[in-house]
Amino acid sequence: MLRIISSFKLQIGFCALALVLGSHPCFAQTSGQASGQQASAADQQIPPAVAKKLEAMEARIEQLEAELKARPAEAPLSPKASAPVPSAPPVATSSSSTAATSAPLTAQAQSEPTAAQTPAAAGGKVEPFSDADWTWLNGNPRTKDIYWDTKFFTPEIRTDTDYVFDFNHPTDHSMGGSSELFRSQEVQLEQLGIGGDFHYDNVRARFMTQFGMYSVTTPRNDPSPGHGQWDLADAYRYISEAYGGYHFNVLDGINVDAGIFMSYVGLFSYYNFDNWAYQPSYVSSNTPWFFNGVRVQIFPTKHLKIEPWFINGWQAYASANHTPGLGGQLKWTPTSYINVISNNYGLGEDDLFVPHRKRIHTDNSIEVKYYDRPGRTLDKMAFTLTGDLGCEYGSGVSCYGDHKGGPKQSFVGFMLYNRFWFHKDLFAITLGGGKINNPGRYLVLLPPINGETAITASTNSPYFTENPGNPFKAWDSSFTFDYMPKQYVTFRWEYDYRHANVPYWSGRGGITPPGGNNNFPQFYACSNGSSSGQTSLGPAETACGGGLSSVWFPDLRRDESFIDMSIMVKF
Repeated sequence: MLRIISSFKLQIGFCALALVLGSHPCFAQTSGQASGQQASAADQQIPPAVAKKLEAMEARIEQLEAELKARPAEAPLSPKASAPVPSAPPVATSSSSTAATSAPLTAQAQSEPTAAQTPAAAGGKVEPFSDADWTWLNGNPRTKDIYWDTKFFTPEIRTDTDYVFDFNHPTDHSMGGSSELFRSQEVQLEQLGIGGDFHYDNVRARFMTQFGMYSVTTPRNDPSPGHGQWDLADAYRYISEAYGGYHFNVLDGINVDAGIFMSYVGLFSYYNFDNWAYQPSYVSSNTPWFFNGVRVQIFPTKHLKIEPWFINGWQAYASANHTPGLGGQLKWTPTSYINVISNNYGLGEDDLFVPHRKRIHTDNSIEVKYYDRPGRTLDKMAFTLTGDLGCEYGSGVSCYGDHKGGPKQSFVGFMLYNRFWFHKDLFAITLGGGKINNPGRYLVLLPPINGETAITASTNSPYFTENPGNPFKAWDSSFTFDYMPKQYVTFRWEYDYRHANVPYWSGRGGITPPGGNNNFPQFYACSNGSSSGQTSLGPAETACGGGLSSVWFPDLRRDESFIDMSIMVKF
């Protein structure tokens, strides 16, 4: 190649020189004789000084050709190496999780792209969080390659299917107390997500669909659609995240986005493929998975993100009262093996029909990879530690107790996980668990007894109340085994044990009245499937016209253990 280029350059230079001197050798006749005569004439007209320089150039070219031949041949690029890299910018992220988008145009779910994934910015500038491999993080996807990408669109496809065997054997197969698992002894499609990221000329947008169990269970936990008209739960039911915005080339980048985006409070991602465990502990499972509003992602350096939020409320499509929520995230990666995240929320009035009761919350996590030996059988180890504090105050409750305006309404919790990777990340084992104390139960996931939802809970369920001062303490533990033959698929087996200080989990008798839900979850249900029309039983216990024996009660237990098996795919 070098010889061809050199010869071509020499011919061009020779023609240009000949033109200057008055001859035209490049337009010679096609016959060999005419060409030879023209070249000879041109040679005779070349001044000696110019001819000497041309000889020196030819000698230098021959020297370079000899050096090139002496070098060892380079191996051709592999298909993987030659594949297109993602467009430079997300995760962001569920409960958090994780971490929200780090690079300016990277998909939120791919919040921590590796250096190989994300091209350098113009002028050689490194994109934020792109100078290390972050696929080991809990709450972050482990995929490193994108099969198909364009300058305009980066696609993303997710499927999540599970089977749960609950050792309490609820007769109606209905589980409570989880934002990830909902039915037992059945195969269920948890999530089908199709979408991706648009990015062109600093304009950005992302969307992801939400089909399967998530499309009914996630909206069910939001009370805000009960404030006013229009069916907001159905309007957003099939969308897990969707936003659009703009990237400003200021500092190391500034993104402004509006729509629904992942919250990442609680570290775990809303998408189970990204997590170390399927059923996260309470700190994550009971905190918000999405926000509806506006966020600004500011990157002062490539290892620091400051992300303020202006949102409708705590996992809310609308505002439960009249005050929006404010919050934000700080993300810092001082080294390639440490990730520090702090999520904070305040101001919002999130108890439906209880104005002037405000909520504050702080969620803080650290993730540390403390062992990394790729060539060994046990090739990697890392842990995550998350701690949360929060409370509500005003309208009859307080953060500190009766002497400060009402019963204590607070949230204290932590969770700890440790993960071990084996055989070049083909297998992984995760041990973890956590604990919470939530007097007032304002963050406890209400069991779906008789079809109870977050909206109907405002009238106070007679079976599991969420009154100020109601106690709730719980702890859990889990053992997770992952088989990951490809970066795009995970086969997961997990055992979980959970305990609460009050009856909370579905027992053998189930949580569905005889004949199915009677559409009156705010009242006692009768054993014939009708409604008692009462939220409390009188002295004669005649709510159903036949004494206490005619009143139906759900079978709630203090303990729950189950095995869940899942197949999760992400492209």
